[in-house]
Amino acid sequence: MSSHIYQPRFHPPDKPAFVMCDTGETVSFADLEARANQGAHLLRSRGIGVGDHIAILMDNRREFLEICFAADRAGVYYTTISTHLSESEIAFILGDCEARLLIASEPFTGLATSLAPQSRCEIFIVGTQDGGFSNWSRTLATMPATPIPDERQGLDMLYSSGTTGRPKGIKWALPDEKPGARGMLIDLLSGLFGYDRDTRYLSPAPLYHAAPLRHSMVTIKMGGTSYIMRRFDAAEALRLIERHRITHSQWVPTMFVRLLKLPENERLGFDLSSMKMAVHAAAPCPQDIKRRMIEWWGEIIHEYYAGTENNGFTAITSAEWLTHPGSVGKAKLGTLHICDETGMELPVGQTGEVYFENGHQFAYHKDTAKTAACTNAQGWTTLGDIGHVDDEGYLYLTDRKSFVIISGGVNIYPQETEDILLAHPAVLDTAVIGVPNEEFGEEVKAIVQLVPSHPQSEALKQTLIAYCRDRLSPLKCPRSIDFFDDLPRSATGKLYKRKLRDLYWKS
Repeated sequence: MSSHIYQPRFHPPDKPAFVMCDTGETVSFADLEARANQGAHLLRSRGIGVGDHIAILMDNRREFLEICFAADRAGVYYTTISTHLSESEIAFILGDCEARLLIASEPFTGLATSLAPQSRCEIFIVGTQDGGFSNWSRTLATMPATPIPDERQGLDMLYSSGTTGRPKGIKWALPDEKPGARGMLIDLLSGLFGYDRDTRYLSPAPLYHAAPLRHSMVTIKMGGTSYIMRRFDAAEALRLIERHRITHSQWVPTMFVRLLKLPENERLGFDLSSMKMAVHAAAPCPQDIKRRMIEWWGEIIHEYYAGTENNGFTAITSAEWLTHPGSVGKAKLGTLHICDETGMELPVGQTGEVYFENGHQFAYHKDTAKTAACTNAQGWTTLGDIGHVDDEGYLYLTDRKSFVIISGGVNIYPQETEDILLAHPAVLDTAVIGVPNEEFGEEVKAIVQLVPSHPQSEALKQTLIAYCRDRLSPLKCPRSIDFFDDLPRSATGKLYKRKLRDLYWKS
């Protein structure tokens, strides 16, 4: 036997490691042990060794986590790909990470067929309709359920969401150790959020994203149980918390908005008393939304700020947030610095780019220029976010550097305007961007997705503009509003502002 912290000898073999909420499929620790070992053997049978790369293109289903655990104990880098990307974007990622193997689920068989001539990797399909490709489950069943002899700790190599440009592969050094050691992520996440063998963790987001994937796997490695939703639905998420007595969960602000906009008698009708910790991150949360969530769920809401790069990490409790509203917390990994455009540190209270010192070391795969561009002369690294630190060390984010609107030489940060609009009862989602203006270079435009019960009208546009003007400087208020049926967000809540800007700047 090898020494994995997620082996059944450390946890009861028949205890659920994870549950697929839509189907009820339950994978015990014994099941996971066997299938991870079989997956590791399958990878080796295809000549995939330590340091090689595989890619996963899959909806939330049972095999997703099993494949990740197989790579995790075979010393293999695994890249999980967003199912919302275009064929060209997926082809880029497969080539960039030099994937030796692509494992796709049945709905993406057609896409895999189109990708096959462009990629150099072997393709497996998970599902009954495999389109003539190798079938993962049938091949897996022929493999031994015992550990491979040359086990090594694997890692994810994930790609940034591409909200501001082409996705970037984020690569950490592969640890030279057997699987099961307490790595940085296990220590950080279990220490901050209390993941342990009694945890029942609800993941309402796609597993291809860093946070749902990593938090789910840490929960399992600590001996808890992850409950995986196929896709987010506000009322269903509340039902699952009640049914499974969920203790921990993770959200993004758009989910909070949708939860709060359920009919009050519906959302207050569930027993959520089992919840000990509700974590949110990935995008800025409007203060009004967060305050209302704390009033509803109590002081169990924790927020963190980090990127897939994990070059630094801040966190804040509900109690801290109520005395420091709008903050994303103090540094828990790395040392915070706020720097000007030259990379020099600014005094406390001044706004600039957020850098971390002594955080986790990373590189953008095959892109030394991008790695260098996010590193200053002191060796501190940034994700391109703008903010300031108060005299107690709490970080407040303003916006992303690439989202700043420059109108008549004045910097305007859209997040503040977006937060005001989201507080209006007619608004379900919004994006504020800069659009061309002949005199000032850019002007402020709001793109709004309405709550279904509110019909679009010119009068409502003017009402929303006036609503902003009552609460903000006119400079920050939209000069015009367009209604969209949906905004281009990733399933994890990140807004693709680049796509919206392109509509106005390329027309």
